[in-house]
Amino acid sequence: MSNRFHGTTRRRRIRQTATLAFCVILCMLAPAVLANAQSLNPFWTPHLTPLPPPDDGLAPVRNGQQDPSSPWTPLTNQPTFRASVPLLLTDGTVLMQDEGAQDWWRLTPDQNGSYVNGTFTQIASLPAGYSPLYHSSAVLPDGRLIIEGGEYNFGQSVWTDLGAIYDPLANTWTSVDPPPFFGTCCGFGHPTIGDAQSVILFDGTYMQANCCTTDEALLDPVNLTWTRTGSGKFDINDEEGWTLLPNKQVLTVDAYVFAYDPTGTNSEIYVPGSGKWHSAGSTIVQLWDSAAACGGQNDATQEVGPAVLRPDGTVFATGANTCGGGASGHTAIFNSNTATWTAGPDFPPNLNIADGPAALEPNGNVLMVASPGYGARPITVLEWDGANLNTVPGPPRASRDGSYVCNFLVLPTGQILFTDFSRDVEIYTPSGSYAPSWAPRIQSAPSTVSPGGSYSISGHLFNGMSQGAAYGDDVQAATNYPLVRITNNATGHVFYSRTHDHSSMGVAFNGLVSTHFDVPANQETGPSTLVVVANGIPSQSVAVNVQ
Repeated sequence: MSNRFHGTTRRRRIRQTATLAFCVILCMLAPAVLANAQSLNPFWTPHLTPLPPPDDGLAPVRNGQQDPSSPWTPLTNQPTFRASVPLLLTDGTVLMQDEGAQDWWRLTPDQNGSYVNGTFTQIASLPAGYSPLYHSSAVLPDGRLIIEGGEYNFGQSVWTDLGAIYDPLANTWTSVDPPPFFGTCCGFGHPTIGDAQSVILFDGTYMQANCCTTDEALLDPVNLTWTRTGSGKFDINDEEGWTLLPNKQVLTVDAYVFAYDPTGTNSEIYVPGSGKWHSAGSTIVQLWDSAAACGGQNDATQEVGPAVLRPDGTVFATGANTCGGGASGHTAIFNSNTATWTAGPDFPPNLNIADGPAALEPNGNVLMVASPGYGARPITVLEWDGANLNTVPGPPRASRDGSYVCNFLVLPTGQILFTDFSRDVEIYTPSGSYAPSWAPRIQSAPSTVSPGGSYSISGHLFNGMSQGAAYGDDVQAATNYPLVRITNNATGHVFYSRTHDHSSMGVAFNGLVSTHFDVPANQETGPSTLVVVANGIPSQSVAVNVQ
């Protein structure tokens, strides 16, 4: 969310000095001091984005349901809570948090594999004292879910450094201590994580940012301890997102927080081998909201839109521009093969993504949600097909939503699940299909399995071509890990086996990857087919006998 740091801009009165020379020196230095005051003053306070708007209690308009060509379908069994960030576990179920609350819920697809007809059950609540809103999140290679920080805790804007890990087998949350070397800012009086970004690196290591400093850390998932990383960062992490690249590095677009430059266009690359950042060059067009044309630093949200890696190796990066008056956000395209940027198409007039979701569809297109200004209503849904930025039909609540309340998740079915902090969860079904070369390829799999048994499977492209969904800071819902789906030949019933301990999390990785899968105890016996699914794209099926 908008985590813009600002303070009063009153100029300090220059006291009279004893000599004219000293006065001249002070006058010469004053502009530089003022320009850097933001980074020198430890008591700048974050600018809060509004909490999600209250539930209006109105049923969504369902005009699209009468149109069989509509890409949107509501869940048959809608949640009784206000659904926020959706996260895909490795057993094929989807976890959702009640808006900023401690309670979490699980969406389980029906026996035919349909999420539209799935059902909700409540899982364990978060540890005492932790109830975050706008936080980091990731599914670890061992199948557990980690969440870190939060711009809010129990509805209070504290940029908390708390965190927790969910074990789906035990149905328990365990508190995670923050990195002991994380710093603070803004007079908080405690270290921060806040609404920071995170990423699972190619080797499965979880990397966590501190929203409000340049601090970053790597997690040891066994001992729940942290190691410092990320030296050389140009600016603090606030408002930025991390995109995992095929070369195992991480791309970010700088937001210039504490380093305001109205014309800044820098991007950076994190190299895991060295643990250092270096410049990735100019994005050509400005992607962060500098408000250079409508008030400058004091009105800048410094937001950056989501960036999504596509199967062709390009990253489609979206921009923010909240000035309005016909102005719109830019986009830019990073070619990960040549490490170069080119300008992309601008959004339609008055639209931008200053906080909002995007997701890679199985067909290779990028779906995204834009708004006027900062998260104003209504949203507009667009799709980038590699050549054009096209509008597509929006969900039933489009007129009531701003982009910042929207979230996407790529489902194993190839559909995109949409939440907006309401009790209306929608599923978007993309058109077209995927190229066969993007699909996982199974090299070795058991021919016979038993309910309750654990097995290994290996192959190529098991982590998909991309992380899947993107938002930036505030939300991460990556799905670049393999799921195993077994379908009974006689009944057609679908079962997901819980996968864990993947040997790699590298996107677009053609090397051999292995994972383990645990067949559920209720798996139907008899001849069946097995596929590996990554980001909604299945492998060719292999025969398996369940006995």
